[in-house]
This record gives sequence, structure tokens and C-alpha cells, in this order.
Amino acid sequence: MEIDQKKIYSISDLRYLMERLRDPEIGCPWDIKQTYSSLKEHTLEEAYEVVDTIDRNDFEHLSEELGDLLFQIIFYSQIGAEEGHFDFDKVISGVTAKLIRRHPHVFPSGTLDSSNLKVGESSSNSINSEWEVIKEQERLEKGISRGLDDIPMALPALNRALKLQKRAAQTGFDWSSVDSVLSKVDEELSELKVEIDLANTQGIEDELGDLLFTCVNLSRHLKVDPETALRRSNAKFKRRFNTMESLVDGGNLSQYSLSELERLWIKAKDLD
Repeated sequence: MEIDQKKIYSISDLRYLMERLRDPEIGCPWDIKQTYSSLKEHTLEEAYEVVDTIDRNDFEHLSEELGDLLFQIIFYSQIGAEEGHFDFDKVISGVTAKLIRRHPHVFPSGTLDSSNLKVGESSSNSINSEWEVIKEQERLEKGISRGLDDIPMALPALNRALKLQKRAAQTGFDWSSVDSVLSKVDEELSELKVEIDLANTQGIEDELGDLLFTCVNLSRHLKVDPETALRRSNAKFKRRFNTMESLVDGGNLSQYSLSELERLWIKAKDLD
């Protein structure tokens, strides 16, 4: 089978393709049996692949990865339509209405065709403040009365810690300076050392979690995204480890002693 690579498809074509894939009589057996739950891991994978492509400045493949992520939304929307909950049109309409509502400085009359010729006079701080006020009102309308309740449990722990801290800081519950957070890091590290000396497994887990949570707080106060910082460190470690492997015959590091490995690591750092 030869695909016409020059044909330009539309969002309507993609929706029709999804309908065909889910057709119980002539569709794809794998696609037919998928559910919201079974798709979750694929959605996360596609989202991370988009982020990875951006991190590597691989713009040649970014549109492909964005397409894969878009397909996940189309997939969920098709299931929603089949079950009578929602469809893709409702998804698009809902997010458009929400963004109009959250940008009164751009759409002052609350309509898509309204405009504000003085939008440039709005400061980032005032816009952010207004954004949070609107989001808080939306939470109240949804019956979410407590400030942290709508932060998804399924978020990666590092991201969720950052969101929890940012939301709490909006109430004034926050460290006053970077030095205060650094002192807290030292305090949490000392408490972890105590639990390690006691060989208290549960205590070690608790204190290590507190230390990681405080390090996220430190990142926030330093205006460094902790997820980005950790991904950079991951990439750096992988790069240097690969260099270590390239420095030995056959790339097999397991035959070397720890002291020899440490010397290879130092050399890899020098070459980085």
C-alpha cells in the first residue's frame, strides 16, 4: 500500500479516521478495545515525547510528536462521543470559552471578536493576579472550596510539589527569602541523617521526602523549574556515563574497580 505523502489532511479527516478505527465492525481490534484508563499511559508517554523533542531542539520531528499528542485527544473525544459524555466539538468549545474568560485584558467584552487596544499597558503581574482570581472563581463554581483540592494527584510528584507550593504561596504562606529555604534544606538534611543513623526505614522515607519537597521550594524561590533542572542533570549524567563507556575497551565498565571508575568519571567530566 502506498500513501500519498503530498496530500494535506484536515482535523475533520483525523476525526473520521478515529471513527473508522473505533468502528465495531470494520475498525481496528486494538483501538476498539481501548478505554480512558488504558490510554492514560500512552498519553503521558506522548506528552513526554513532545517535551523531549523540544529539549533536544529537534524541531524537525516536533510536529510529528504534537500530532501523536493531538491524536490522544481525538481518541478520548471519540470514546466520549460514543458514551454520550462529550465530543471533540465540546472539548474545543469549552477550552475556547475558558480562555476567553481568563483573558479579559484581551477580550474585554467576553467575546472572541472583542479586543483591547491598550492591552500592552497591562503588566505581567496584574495579568497573573487577575488570572488567579478568575481561576479561584472557577474553582468555587465547581464546588472546590479548599485551595489545594483541584491539583491532580496523578501529576508527577516533582510537578505536583511545585504546584502545591505555588498555590499555598498565594495565601501568603511562604518563605520570606532564599536564605530561609536554604536553612530549611539544612534542617531537613540533618533530620534525614538522624533517621539513617537509627536505620529507621519509614523515618528515612519521610525525611527524604521532606528534603526533596524543600528542594523544590528552593528551586521555586530561585526561579528555576525543578523538572527542567533535573532533566538537565539526567542528560548530563547520561552523557558523561556514555563517555566513560567510550573510554574503555568494549564499553564494559563492570570489570573496573570503584576507584578506577571514579578516575574515568573525572576524565569524562573534563571532556564534557
